[in-house]
Amino acid sequence: MPIRREHRFFYPIDWPQLSAVIRFRRAGGACEGCGRPHGRFVYCLRDGRWWDAACGAWRDRQGRSVPALPRLDELEDLRRTKVVLAAAHRDHDTANNADTNLVALCQRCHILHDHPEHKRRRWRTLFRRRADGDLFDGSYPNR
Repeated sequence: MPIRREHRFFYPIDWPQLSAVIRFRRAGGACEGCGRPHGRFVYCLRDGRWWDAACGAWRDRQGRSVPALPRLDELEDLRRTKVVLAAAHRDHDTANNADTNLVALCQRCHILHDHPEHKRRRWRTLFRRRADGDLFDGSYPNR
């Protein structure tokens, strides 16, 4: 996941190398959340189950083998996705680059991990917009 230009200042200068070590050396090129392999296409269902072609089995969100096959109506929602690993901070603090604070996650696990932080930032942005509107334009009309 590319880093936004305005956030690059918060990451160390050797972030690409540090990220590569976490994703490929420590995690072995697989998501540490669900086990999806980097750079491969996988078939996914909406509930997080995915087809692991390497071992020929369906896996759940945590990467555990699922004994039951999906129902036919669930296969209608089957998507093909390319897996791309990214290094994520467990505590969302970009200054804390300790090995124990970094984790290699696929897109799905990364967005689920960051959901509370994204929700907090969204609230803050909307709150700030409303405060700026109150400050410069008076009270907002009821919508």
